[in-house]
Amino acid sequence: MAYLKWAFILIFWGTVAVVLQYSLPQRDVVRIVNTYEERQDLNDWTRIFWSEPDDQSASLSNRDVQFIQAVRANGKPIVYRNEDTSWGWPPYFKFDTANLYTEANDAISDKNDPDWVAVTHYGWRNEFMSIFPNAVFIKHVDGPDARLIPWFNIVFLTVFFAIVWAIWVRWRRFRQARIDPMIESVEDGLYATSDAIGEHRNRFRKWLDSWKSK
Repeated sequence: MAYLKWAFILIFWGTVAVVLQYSLPQRDVVRIVNTYEERQDLNDWTRIFWSEPDDQSASLSNRDVQFIQAVRANGKPIVYRNEDTSWGWPPYFKFDTANLYTEANDAISDKNDPDWVAVTHYGWRNEFMSIFPNAVFIKHVDGPDARLIPWFNIVFLTVFFAIVWAIWVRWRRFRQARIDPMIESVEDGLYATSDAIGEHRNRFRKWLDSWKSK
């Protein structure tokens, strides 16, 4: 049972960590080099990584998606998709895809005269499964070494783990006050019953032995 307990705990918190890592905002300092629009196939097993800004997108097999191409300070490329999240998950309430697309076009620059921006996004980039992070905000920064402190993530995770700690402490107190005594009472009853059965069995054996001696 101990192995099953720890396996369940690891799976649960592993799932929570994956969801948070995908959903919480991340920021990259990049230089935007191009924007384009391309029709993308929405496969059944990758559909969850695409936004569903309207009711029709749930039944579509493909649709046009806006993309933002950028280059990091170390020269590595990164491609973002630009989709509304509307009222869906994650709850970014993004409705300004057209405005963000315009801002991205306005920030296009080349390596000789770079214009560095911080792109706030969520999600993952995976070339094999054609998964792209979704850009949420674009903000101009002084340079590629701009320091970005993730204040939202710090506050959110602090509050999240404080709530988890508070729930765990209250659950532990409730278990010690209500559940553990109940379990101990049941165990004591089982032990008492087992002892009583053993005592009756010993008496029966003594009675049989008395008849054998006669």
